[in-house]
Amino acid sequence: MFIDALLNLWESSGLANMDWRNLVMICLSFLLIYLAIGKKFEPLLLLPIAFGMLLSNLPIADLYHPEIFAGGHVHWDLLGGSDANLAVGILDFIYLGVKLGIFPCLIFMAVGAMTDFGPLIARPSSLFMGAGAQFGISFAFIIASVLGFTSSEAASIAIIGGADGPTAIFLTTHLAPHLLPAIAIAAYSYMALIPFIQPPFMKLLTTKKQRKIKMEQVRVVSKIERICFPVIVTVICTLILPSVGALIGMFMLGNIFRESGVTERLSDTAQNAMCNTVTIFLGTTVGATAVGATFLNIKTIYIIGLGLLAFIFSTIGGLLLGQLMCIISKGKINPLIGSAGVSAVPMAARVANTVGQKANPSNFLLMHAMGPNVAGVIGSAVAAGVLLGLFGG
Repeated sequence: MFIDALLNLWESSGLANMDWRNLVMICLSFLLIYLAIGKKFEPLLLLPIAFGMLLSNLPIADLYHPEIFAGGHVHWDLLGGSDANLAVGILDFIYLGVKLGIFPCLIFMAVGAMTDFGPLIARPSSLFMGAGAQFGISFAFIIASVLGFTSSEAASIAIIGGADGPTAIFLTTHLAPHLLPAIAIAAYSYMALIPFIQPPFMKLLTTKKQRKIKMEQVRVVSKIERICFPVIVTVICTLILPSVGALIGMFMLGNIFRESGVTERLSDTAQNAMCNTVTIFLGTTVGATAVGATFLNIKTIYIIGLGLLAFIFSTIGGLLLGQLMCIISKGKINPLIGSAGVSAVPMAARVANTVGQKANPSNFLLMHAMGPNVAGVIGSAVAAGVLLGLFGG
């Protein structure tokens, strides 16, 4: 009897049901936890992603079930307990916020509440550099299509080039949900690696003389301009691209909370309490989708590589537009700020400032680079809207 009880206990344990793929994913989660804590690579999101990955790959824990979301749809009957053999887990319910597009939109609201559009309003030409930095999306889409990915999959992979995690998650959940773990991890990993990826290309595509260019202080932006800007952008973008309404609308709602001057509590909540709460849920459940049985395949390797290419070519596109603006302005615009056109706010702007200061210690490009940087957020959201409109069925 005692031996039988021990055998039953062993057979019902996670150790007895451990698959090699689960073991690999658990080890990968350990690596990501180390990078988040030890190297501080995007820790606010990489740490919950890593821990979610760990939780979903522990056998028989029943915290997350991919079959509930198989085929890109929510199987509400399974979620409601129609299958007696399936014990619905807590992460299944929380993942609905990702699947239904709620969490990415709330993150956009939080980012909007943190964003100062002043540099963009003061220098509207920054929009062109933000647009140029979306070049990597087009490039990666073409390469992914050549490699055999469907149009929906290629679009989801390409959006990594926008360097915008919430936008990548939003688009992928609509077009290619089965690729979400790899795309989300790639997107946030490359965002964390911006200080390492961008500088070599920034130095390659600019001269030392150009990197030394000190830009003139931009004009002061009035309060009425700051209030009108989010309203006008929301109306124009949503009328032209209705599919982008959710992202742009929430982004600009957060910004008008910030700029109105009468909703400080709402702005503070969006920037802090709501942002932190949603980040926990978003990161943990996205990580939980990285189940060994579906994550470990050749497509994941392709996605990691294509994501890097998309990011590199987005940086190059922004720099080339920066060079064009430098020529048009007769040397008054430092082309380095073009690299900030990727929408990793404010990290890309900080990198542009750092590279500029290495060439000229008295050079302060941060506020100038914030113009293309916030333009890149709008640009990546618009690019996602275009791709969703084209391939969303």
